[in-house]
Amino acid sequence: MAGKTNIAVVPVGRSLDVRQAASLKRLIQSLSDQGCRRIMLNFAQTDYVDSAGMGMLFGAVRRMRESGGLLSCINVSPRVMRIFSIYRLVDYAPVQQTGERPRFEELDPQAQPVSHNVLRVEGDNLQAARGRVEELLRHLGFEGDRLFDMTLAVGEAMGNAVDHTEQGGVLATVTGYPDRAIVDVSDCGAGFELASDEEPVSSVDAVERGRGIKLMRLLADSVSIHLKRSGQGTVVRLVKLLR
Repeated sequence: MAGKTNIAVVPVGRSLDVRQAASLKRLIQSLSDQGCRRIMLNFAQTDYVDSAGMGMLFGAVRRMRESGGLLSCINVSPRVMRIFSIYRLVDYAPVQQTGERPRFEELDPQAQPVSHNVLRVEGDNLQAARGRVEELLRHLGFEGDRLFDMTLAVGEAMGNAVDHTEQGGVLATVTGYPDRAIVDVSDCGAGFELASDEEPVSSVDAVERGRGIKLMRLLADSVSIHLKRSGQGTVVRLVKLLR
């Protein structure tokens, strides 16, 4: 990922109790101080959370929001989900259960777009490009967590494209439909292809690229990467459902 770490996935241990809460709190605070705006706590291995852990989570959610960021919980087991529901954490932070993904259907071939915008992404002003994408998504009806996540996912794609093409020839196309937004980020680099259900190849050279793809997949509802139909380069397509 180019520039500072905007997104982090943090694994939580087997238990989030009075002993583990303090160390996780320090880690979250450290990431926030470094400028991380999106923290996902991965509860895949967690089967117990006590009141101290819940207190830490509520405090971390509040502090992240106050700093303009967002904290969420992913891969939450039914058992931990029951605890989150009792404490009503689900009312204050995004929580995704294990294996839970939004129902996703391919776009109807006859669907007509409601808007279509093409942006040139300047490598020395990525912030402006991210701001314009966020504005376009908001006009399409995105808000809250879904707006936040899609903006970060597109920002990740644009940052990677700039990084891999020495900051030249990067475009972002934002197309709105009644039920979704489709953003294509294209570059003029060497070219890379990966199906939406295909995992990145594990290699030393692909570590950063593979990490970025996994993060984008956590944030968007669908991510595909393919070669340009003409010329040289890659197109990263990100799709986010409106609801």
